[in-house]
Amino acid sequence: MEVLFSIKKAIAFFIEPLGLILSLSLLGLFFLYKSNYSKAKVLLSFSLVLLFVFSYPPIANTLVKQLESQYTKYSESDDIHYIHVLGSGHHEDDNQPISSQISSSGLKRTLEGARIFKQLNNPKLSLVFTGYAGPGNQTPNAIINAEIAKIIGIDTQNIIISGHPRDTKEEAVFIQDITNNKPFILVTSASHMPRAMMIFNSLGMNPIAAPTDFHGSNKSWLTLPNISDFKKTQIAIHEFLGIAWAYLIH
Repeated sequence: MEVLFSIKKAIAFFIEPLGLILSLSLLGLFFLYKSNYSKAKVLLSFSLVLLFVFSYPPIANTLVKQLESQYTKYSESDDIHYIHVLGSGHHEDDNQPISSQISSSGLKRTLEGARIFKQLNNPKLSLVFTGYAGPGNQTPNAIINAEIAKIIGIDTQNIIISGHPRDTKEEAVFIQDITNNKPFILVTSASHMPRAMMIFNSLGMNPIAAPTDFHGSNKSWLTLPNISDFKKTQIAIHEFLGIAWAYLIH
């Protein structure tokens, strides 16, 4: 499983926007130094075209909204006992407050989980955090997110933590043992929600979607490429590839 996990990460890097552009550019430079100018021109030109396409706001927003539009924000009041907040990465730095160490998506997921927890106002409700430490860290992401939840008023006795799951599938397996396939609220980024729901449903579970961390917006076609929209494309393609991978292994 460890080897499969590493292979999956490596393949994803080279076919997602950043890795793809870097690979094509380096290959183009290789042919340039080898004086194979025709191949160098094609590869470097294609890299620039991809950079423009991936950074162009209308394209980036169209891609990410294809994912984010599938589920709307949670606004119901269900008789459930668990809210599962999926992990989203962080970086450890003792010189920074915990609010800076948590990722932007992780902060939004945690806040949404806490918001729903307080909205439902059920003393039997538990907020579940999952996620491993990740490269270069010692503390599991689940613990970081749980600490943020405590700061904003969630009692420790209402929090369940697992720092072992490394991906969405492992997170699903963990919560399945707790919920016994009864309905629960699933909190994750809106772009990640379609893949998460597919994985959880494939295991016979009954998650209720509570998306957050939306990125899509409506921008004019008369706008310039920018780095924030490149990131949107990166997110969208990462999720499309993740969905394809989930289909393959299921």
